[in-house]
Amino acid sequence: MNRRPVRRRIAVAATATAVLAAGTLALGTGAAGAEARGKGGKHAKPVTKAQVLGLFDRWNAALQTGDPDKVADLYAKDAVLLPTVSNQVRTDRARIVDYFEHFLRNKPVGTKVESVVNILDRDTVIDTGVYEFTLTDHGTGEKSTVRARYTYAYEKQPNGTWLIVNHHSSKMPQG
Repeated sequence: MNRRPVRRRIAVAATATAVLAAGTLALGTGAAGAEARGKGGKHAKPVTKAQVLGLFDRWNAALQTGDPDKVADLYAKDAVLLPTVSNQVRTDRARIVDYFEHFLRNKPVGTKVESVVNILDRDTVIDTGVYEFTLTDHGTGEKSTVRARYTYAYEKQPNGTWLIVNHHSSKMPQG
């Protein structure tokens, strides 16, 4: 019995399988590389903790303008805001602007007390912690302080701008 044809078929099948696997791997790597290049790629610099902390400073500076639209500009189109001094969940720009129209009347000035930054990837970060707001009563001018827990989830947009996609803030429980 001649075993050469069987060995040759096995060798041809093994070679074909190896070529197909290599081609599939190359195709997958090329597609993944193209996707990564579309989102900053491997040459994009990763975000730093200091940059993430600076996003709060940008938001706090927007509060100081007194313009609710400038604050709302820092939120993504589909952002969710669970605000400190309102029981309403805000899920669109109009409702976010509405919240800040009322909140900004008290001339809030925020100060972070504690921050924990989680960098999930090059385009997604979370900043969680405790902050305080000094508020000025627009009728009496009396100042008060509100201490609150917060979470900001940010996503980097295709144009490179970081926007808030989720913002939760709640007064600290007494005790």
